[in-house]
Amino acid sequence: MARTSRYEKKKTFSNIGETTPVPEHPSLEEVYEETPFSEAFWTYLNYVMLNIFGWFRDLLRNARIENRKGSAENNPTGFVPLYQSYESFYTRNVYQRISDCFNRPIGSVPGGKLDVLERVTDDYNWSFQFTGNKITSINLGSYNYLGFANNSGHIAENVINTIKTGGIATASTTQEFGTLMQHRKLESLLAEFLGTEDAIAFGMGFATNALNIPSLVGKGCLILSDELNHTSLVLGSRLSGATIKVYKHNDMIHLEKLLRDAIVSGQPRTHRPWRKILMIVEGVYSMEGSLCKLPELIELKKKYKAYLYLDEAHSIGAMGSRGRGVVDYWKCDFKDVDVLMGTFTKSFAAAGGYIAGNKDLINHIRTTSHGTAYATSMSPPVVEQITSVLHLLLDDNEEHEGHRRISQLAWNTRYFRQRLTKMGFIVYGHPHSPVVPALLYSPSKIAAFNREMLKRGVAVVTVGFPATPLVLGRVRFCLSASHTKEMLDEVLKHAEEVGDLLNMRKSKLNPKRPFHQTEF
Repeated sequence: MARTSRYEKKKTFSNIGETTPVPEHPSLEEVYEETPFSEAFWTYLNYVMLNIFGWFRDLLRNARIENRKGSAENNPTGFVPLYQSYESFYTRNVYQRISDCFNRPIGSVPGGKLDVLERVTDDYNWSFQFTGNKITSINLGSYNYLGFANNSGHIAENVINTIKTGGIATASTTQEFGTLMQHRKLESLLAEFLGTEDAIAFGMGFATNALNIPSLVGKGCLILSDELNHTSLVLGSRLSGATIKVYKHNDMIHLEKLLRDAIVSGQPRTHRPWRKILMIVEGVYSMEGSLCKLPELIELKKKYKAYLYLDEAHSIGAMGSRGRGVVDYWKCDFKDVDVLMGTFTKSFAAAGGYIAGNKDLINHIRTTSHGTAYATSMSPPVVEQITSVLHLLLDDNEEHEGHRRISQLAWNTRYFRQRLTKMGFIVYGHPHSPVVPALLYSPSKIAAFNREMLKRGVAVVTVGFPATPLVLGRVRFCLSASHTKEMLDEVLKHAEEVGDLLNMRKSKLNPKRPFHQTEF
């Protein structure tokens, strides 16, 4: 199934250091190939067997034949279970088998390469012991899109100097004594970067959504949310008390139908008009690698007088010729998006999040948000990290560092995606998205791919149910401006080896054939 938009425009990027121009990508369609029937069958069977053996082992544990090591309650008489559910069953009987592939500790800066701390287990992943060794690996798991995760250089020096002068924390909330001049400077630079009247920064990206959506909508309001929106958006929407309706991912026809129905029918029972309608979307969807159809969203927003909330967590810095997110990528007007939200945890290699928009909006958030009233404001050294990166990105000179990193990320993204696709992997997402998911299918292959790649010196993130649909387990490659072509070639070589080992190259859309450099 292929999804495309009449608004999509092609862009051309060149590899840094190469003189040959890069031809435009032949297609900007987002292609979502279905899991092959054989893989779906074996994946379902895999889960069925895991559940059967899980129930059997729980019987042995309850009979005290097998020692209980997982989370299971011994409830006092009269007490209902506090956390005994299928989730805990799944954790101890399915997740535990492959838990060595998750929560991996690291021992270095998460740059183009990182050190993974080696650990072993002698009780089937119930506990781990560190060996003292480090596995130096090419890092395809961190959201270090622009490669600013460094512990040396002028930005790191600026951060260190800020610690010496301003300390580590403000020890207060924004509404009390938590606002420094550095915070105001950051917010001013951010508004300039995004072309908005004002902006406000928060100390945690997740909380930026969860604590601010309730200050924008409430009872009598309607939220139209993409089905793949991040948990922080879902939580913020639920906390608001507004009515929530979910539309199919990136399906503008379904969204428009919900808008029409909302305007015609109004609120349940009373049929009064909704106080306001808020559409909530992401710029780049981190699990799919897809882009929102922003031009069409803006068109619908204007047509039906709804508001638009855009989460640019994975797109700010990573998309657009100037690194200003999907608004920049689609060449839209920033003022056409009512609420611009983003995080500093990815492209800025820092922490926290922001909301940008007109002055009335930001002043309202400053006075009503739980994030300004109760949360400690952003740490001064983190503010300095973000401010230093913003200065680089605001410099539009193509020869300077900010533009060079943006261009390098764009080149790396297209090169890696095209190579991986031509190898025969089922690759999801937009051709220009730096998040590159490739299907692995079953939990056994999720674990095997992760372990085999680490053996070859490549650190990757693999994801499965419940974060993805049952048969759509995947590896999620995150590209960075800090990756060189040699690094990417090495990763692709190992991915091809492991793909053959696990019989993963199942795509029918792109026949497996040798990749020719002249084609790119």
